[in-house]
Amino acid sequence: MQVILHVGVHCTDEDRILKCLLRNADTWRHEGVAIPGPSKYRRLLGDAITKLKGTTPGEDVREVLLDAILTEDPHQIDRLVLSNDNFFSVPKLALDERRLYLKAESRLQTFADIFAGDDVEIFMGLRNPATFLPATFGATPHEEFGSFLNGMDPMHLRWSDLIRRIREAVPQVPVTVWCNEDTPIIWGEVIRGMAGIEMTRKITGAFDLFSRIIDREGMKRFRAFLAENPHINEMQKRRVMAAFLDKYAMDEEIEEDVDLPGWDAAYIDRLTERYEADLGTIAEMHGVSLITP
Repeated sequence: MQVILHVGVHCTDEDRILKCLLRNADTWRHEGVAIPGPSKYRRLLGDAITKLKGTTPGEDVREVLLDAILTEDPHQIDRLVLSNDNFFSVPKLALDERRLYLKAESRLQTFADIFAGDDVEIFMGLRNPATFLPATFGATPHEEFGSFLNGMDPMHLRWSDLIRRIREAVPQVPVTVWCNEDTPIIWGEVIRGMAGIEMTRKITGAFDLFSRIIDREGMKRFRAFLAENPHINEMQKRRVMAAFLDKYAMDEEIEEDVDLPGWDAAYIDRLTERYEADLGTIAEMHGVSLITP
């Protein structure tokens, strides 16, 4: 069985990916793709991983979990898709001991041990630290930003460090990542990649995010263009989407205000430059696929 684990991260898709997958679940079920609702596994799986605490899972752990998660016969499932943006931690513990997601490696190792006989893959959206840190802070009970940072210098946050740690902990597990900022344009590829279906197949909700950041007239014209040009490929479609965004994007939906002491425009620009350079590092990492527009 292929086991796909989408780990967020915090304040990226906010469960929109899972909702889109669930909208298509009935269609894909007949092809051996299982997309269970989150209530069936998030707490259950989280509790199991916490309880195991790095010990070797018993041979029956996988079977017990699958029986609880699936309504189908596990032997009829070829691909299981799970999603939890709190898999690594809750937001308030995202930064600990000056490290991003301190328990990521140990939790993934336990997950991989549970599904040791399966082909496990990790999917993860990334976000510019200039907006990721304020947004995640806003999702915590912390009253002071410094308390949330817990000693970490935002200038030192590198997604490549987290991914490198993951690759060293579970080198047999491939990792697919993308930028949250690109998600509206690459949404279809992310969804199809997680489901394991052909990139040319139609899916329900292929333009869910795109429709949220483009005005009504632009979306109407975009759908009319697709109707008139049904055979354009994915890359052509993305170029058209980018062109429509240039003309019809709603500024209030794509611009993010950051209001933190000392975070002026120059500071945010430096964080963004380091993020973009870090993406270049990630793109060259072995066992890592970076989805780009």
